[in-house]
Amino acid sequence: MSEFKRTLQLPTTIALIVGGIIGSGIFMKPASMMAHLGSSWWLLEVWALAGCITLCGALSNAELATIYPETGGQYVFFSKIYGNRFAFLYGWASMAVFNTGGNASVAYVCSTYTGYFIPLPRLATATEQAIHFHIPLIGDIFPLENIGVKALTIFIIILFTWINYKSVNWGASLQRWLTWIKLLAIGILVLGVFNASKCSLHHFSETLPDKPVGWAMIAAWMSALSGAFWGYEGWNNITFVSGEIYRPQRNIPLSLFFGLLICTLVYVALNAVYIYMLAPEDLASSSWVASDAARMMGGILGAGLITAMVVISTLGATNGNVLSTARVTYALGAANSLFSWAGKVHPRFHTPGNALWLNAFWASLLIVSGSFDILTDMLVFVTWFFYGMSALGVIILRIRKPDLPRAYKVPFYPYLPLIFVLFTVVFLLATLVTDIQQYLSGKTHLVNSLLGVAITLLGLPLYYWSKARN
Repeated sequence: MSEFKRTLQLPTTIALIVGGIIGSGIFMKPASMMAHLGSSWWLLEVWALAGCITLCGALSNAELATIYPETGGQYVFFSKIYGNRFAFLYGWASMAVFNTGGNASVAYVCSTYTGYFIPLPRLATATEQAIHFHIPLIGDIFPLENIGVKALTIFIIILFTWINYKSVNWGASLQRWLTWIKLLAIGILVLGVFNASKCSLHHFSETLPDKPVGWAMIAAWMSALSGAFWGYEGWNNITFVSGEIYRPQRNIPLSLFFGLLICTLVYVALNAVYIYMLAPEDLASSSWVASDAARMMGGILGAGLITAMVVISTLGATNGNVLSTARVTYALGAANSLFSWAGKVHPRFHTPGNALWLNAFWASLLIVSGSFDILTDMLVFVTWFFYGMSALGVIILRIRKPDLPRAYKVPFYPYLPLIFVLFTVVFLLATLVTDIQQYLSGKTHLVNSLLGVAITLLGLPLYYWSKARN
């Protein structure tokens, strides 16, 4: 029987974390976060706080990953701690929406900004709207809309799928190069600040006139944290490839610690650059904050640099996500007859080949439909629920199986996992209340968080069907 090989070394695992996390979020979210917070220092503090909270969850997950260093990551953890049914719901939601939809979303951003350098074809508006259909609770779908960007996005997904299908080492090597190029480009942007003329340290002490106070400040912080957490998405992908990491008991905790430390420092540094170059009101009203900062640094050259940086960042994030998320689909297939075709290791390449192509096929359908952003927005609530359950699983295992061999133990136990679990509860409640308020005020026609739960629970009949087949 063919098996995975443990070939991923520490530099590669760090590159998977850094390359998978730093995508498009840091170039898009700071403006809306500043609008909520109204303070430059608060903006920096939120990015740092989000990094620290994410690190608490990551170091907690690392304990589970070293106990069960198997391909599939959280799917394996959940099956061991909460049972097969809970694990199936996670695997179903991952494959159907937030892993494949997330891959499609990042690759779509890459294709969009590639259009800055290479004009991509687009059909006439009448032709784009000629074919459309309606999905209940989702909205209207226009398959021909923005066809050039969609075609390039599908090509990117298929290209990275083929590379990672042929060889784990090919995908890992590509990830290392893309991550180093990404960090180099970000370093150039940060250092380029010193050559800019229209900058001011006074921006750090300035605030917006409508800076929130009292209870409004708490709501502003939660909204801003939600944006920052979107920028840190992908930190748990390293656990998906636990079965292919060399010396996992050592390399998984180290890669999570150093990878998230690098990301946090990069994010705080980039936000400091934005603040230094843009007044708070300009930053808050910017539709593309990094481009505005880059134009002040170097005009058209700066805009080209930031566009190239986004393309490189999203390419790296897409490759890392394609490589890692297919392992969850593989674990789902290995444990359930309904998806058994996906749970096979390629006998020659030692990769989860079928799972890779299944994810690519489904992501391509989501790209054509244009529904991936809608679906992933709905599943943010569910994603964080599973994050919290992972950290809670550390405490449950310590109680149930105190004698289980643990080569790595989360530091400051039980405080780190408890901090993450408690914050997750607060974050989920705040998200649910916000979604309901927006629905009642007519700003949205759906309660996104509850619909995300509903989509996840659709996996229950599939689970019982697969159980009956077994």
